[in-house]
Amino acid sequence: MNYQVYTPCAQLQPYVRHLIISETAHEQTYKILPDTSVVIGIQYRGRLAYHGNNTLIPLATSGITGLMDSFRIFSNSRHIGTVLIVFTETGAASFFREPLHELFRQSVSLDHFITASTLQRLEEQLAEAPTDQQRIAITERFLLSHLHNTPTDRLVRAAIDIIHQTNGTIRMKELAHHLCISQSPLEKRFRQVVGASPKKFATLVRIKHTLKSLALGSNLTDIGFEAGYFDQAHFNKEFKAFTGLAPLEFLKENRVKRPI
Repeated sequence: MNYQVYTPCAQLQPYVRHLIISETAHEQTYKILPDTSVVIGIQYRGRLAYHGNNTLIPLATSGITGLMDSFRIFSNSRHIGTVLIVFTETGAASFFREPLHELFRQSVSLDHFITASTLQRLEEQLAEAPTDQQRIAITERFLLSHLHNTPTDRLVRAAIDIIHQTNGTIRMKELAHHLCISQSPLEKRFRQVVGASPKKFATLVRIKHTLKSLALGSNLTDIGFEAGYFDQAHFNKEFKAFTGLAPLEFLKENRVKRPI
């Protein structure tokens, strides 16, 4: 298996968190947890599918996945090769004119946004490239050719920063008050740029912080309380939707022995 993470060129760094080359010789099935970034995946070799509604749903060879609020199970073919473009939390909006909330919980073909001929040429170039470094260079040229000179929404950026600073526990009324804006226009602007409502985004940040706390050995009861869950059942429900497992099951599956 080859899995290499690359820092993008300086011009792309405000928009792209990192680029990844992933190659696997064998068929495999694996779980991906939600994140706070929109992701593009380009298969230059092999195919990828995900499990949904008791069936295997093939993905386009070049596709984009919006923000998700639950885990997803993927299966890949043999000898698959993929380039992943992981955007910063506001970065994807500089490449697509469409409001990003339309991608929420969706994986769609990139040919909805970019011509099929352009994508075919990109996939062919990636498949023919002899090295990972050349694949990264090809991907960067592709991204730069589709970059719009759209200024980042500073209010949305400020909202994201506050949500992270509070580990996702801030209430939306308080967030809007802090930013001197009413909740409705804040939500509209946030959804267009980030791809989900600020409340949903905060939930993703909160659960991700919970996972980090578990890895550090924190007490489950303390974690729930610090994350703003005053109802254990609510905590368990959101955690299971995110990971597919209840907290104790997650600890067991990941072989992490932690105090309860």
